[in-house]
Amino acid sequence: MAAFDQHHPPAPDLIDQCVHCGFCLPACPTYVLWGEEVDSPRGRIYLMKNASEGATEMTPKWIEHFDTCLGCMSCMTACPSGVDYAKLIEATRAQIERRHERSFFERLHRKLIFNTFPRVDRLRLLRPLLSVYQKSGLQTLVRKSGLLKLLPLQLSAMETLMPKLGATHPVSAITPAQGVKRKRVGLLLGCVQREFLSEVNAATVRVLAAEGCEVVAPAQQACCGALLVHAGEEAPALDYARRIIDVFERAEVDAIITNAGGCGSNVKEYGYQLREDPQYAERARHFSAKCRDIAEFLDELGPRAPRRPLAMRVAYHDSCHLQHAQRVRTQPRSLLAAIPGVEVFDIPEGAICCGSAGIYNLVQPRTADTLGDRKAALIAPLQPDVVATGNPGCILQMRAALARQGQTTPVLHTIQLLDASLQGTGVV
Repeated sequence: MAAFDQHHPPAPDLIDQCVHCGFCLPACPTYVLWGEEVDSPRGRIYLMKNASEGATEMTPKWIEHFDTCLGCMSCMTACPSGVDYAKLIEATRAQIERRHERSFFERLHRKLIFNTFPRVDRLRLLRPLLSVYQKSGLQTLVRKSGLLKLLPLQLSAMETLMPKLGATHPVSAITPAQGVKRKRVGLLLGCVQREFLSEVNAATVRVLAAEGCEVVAPAQQACCGALLVHAGEEAPALDYARRIIDVFERAEVDAIITNAGGCGSNVKEYGYQLREDPQYAERARHFSAKCRDIAEFLDELGPRAPRRPLAMRVAYHDSCHLQHAQRVRTQPRSLLAAIPGVEVFDIPEGAICCGSAGIYNLVQPRTADTLGDRKAALIAPLQPDVVATGNPGCILQMRAALARQGQTTPVLHTIQLLDASLQGTGVV
């Protein structure tokens, strides 16, 4: 039986674009960890090619090499031939999810993830229960008792990555610009971030308003589909994409702002993802053209609000989908460096993923923890006052990794530091 069906298999022209030079090898986290050719981008492209040509079937071992890929796209930055590995891995994963039946536990676990994390309504119901779990002391008891070690790693990872829940920070449907209005922008609120890291959205709105932007944040917006499309769940991901497009078309904004690296890279690809949909193809291209990461947008807009000093050392961590997929690398550093008193430091191995990678730290927790611990060990010698990044998954991943190593350095979104400077409140 052929490994791939005829619905969007990995494109042969993209596969053939790889010249097998090996520049991607030292950029790939799994190759760095294991040194195995089949767990490198070049090796995985070979596996795709063999499957496309009927030389191999979709065996469990073959699938494993794609399951262990973080989809971090570091190989795309390193590749001199410009191979679009993102399209190859997403097409391959979609084939796997359609044509391979996973084990009962895998199906159950993935169903739990995809029926919870992209669903804001369910996260909202879950939040008070988790808050009681934390504030009652039960979480401390569970962690000290060793009960987590009795759970499968994939389930204990969810508990370990759970953020400390405090007050919620809802944003208004429309926030007026301060001073003369420069732009009317829409804000993608996200899913996990909206419910568990809402302070990031609130900071984003305050900064945009201070810089002269009217901010529209439609409450009815759903998930953008990033978690699903990156994991091969193509059909539901496209349904989410259509809903997002519908919502923001009605908002009539000049730009659509994202503050999550993974979400931002996804919405910028709507034009490609919906290219064959006669009702949405052109609308999706128009939508994607409006999308900007918050650092990218502010860099293009230029500063207007005065920055107040923040005397601190900031270690900046590049979100993979921000630096490799969106090519947004210098802008966050420029925003931080423009704050009086801030010293910005790069973390060594900046191109290597911290292990978050969408749902990777939930489905491949052992490898994710190894990468997270590696990143935390590189942060420690810098002795920063704070670690800044541009993706909620990275925030949770690095908080957990630093905690495992006994480090108390806070991890915040870049926009929270800029917000603290504009507000003159300092960083909590």
